[in-house]
Amino acid sequence: MGTEDITAASPDTAGQETRDDEIVTWWGLVIEGYHVTQERIMSEIGERFGLTPGAFDILLRLVRSPDCRMPMTKLAKEAALSSGGFTKVADRLAAADLIRRQPCDTDRRVTYVALTDHGRVTAESAKHACAEILRRTVLGPLGPEASEQLAAAMRTLRTANADE
Repeated sequence: MGTEDITAASPDTAGQETRDDEIVTWWGLVIEGYHVTQERIMSEIGERFGLTPGAFDILLRLVRSPDCRMPMTKLAKEAALSSGGFTKVADRLAAADLIRRQPCDTDRRVTYVALTDHGRVTAESAKHACAEILRRTVLGPLGPEASEQLAAAMRTLRTANADE
C-alpha cells in the first residue's frame, strides 16, 4: 500500500471522528439541558413545599394513579429507587402525614402506598406549581411545538432503550 491509500482513507476517518464528536456533543447538551432545568424545577419545588426530588416524584406518581395509591414495589420500581431507598423516603412522607401504607385485602405480600388527604392537597399543589415552572423554563424558551417534539423524541428513546 502506498501513501495514496492512507491519504484516501484520511478524509473518511476525519469525517467520522467529526460526526462522532458532534453526536457525543449533542447528547452532552441534552444531558446538561436536562440537569440545569431539573435543578431549577426541583429547587423551586423544594423551596415552596419542602419536598426532595424523590418525595416529589412519589407524590406526583400517586396523585396521578387511580385512587391515589399504588403497590409499594411498583412505586419503588417506577421511581427508580431501591427498596431500602424507597423505604426511607416513604417513612419520611408517612411521618409528614403525606402518605399511609395500606395492606392488600387479598394478598398479604402486597402493601399499597396511598396519599392522605393532606398528601393529596400537597401533591396537587406541587403538580400545579411544577406545571407553572415548566411553562416558564421549557415552554417559554422552546415554544409548544418544539416542546412536543422534545417529548416525542424522549418517548421514542424510552421505548427503544427500555428493558423488556
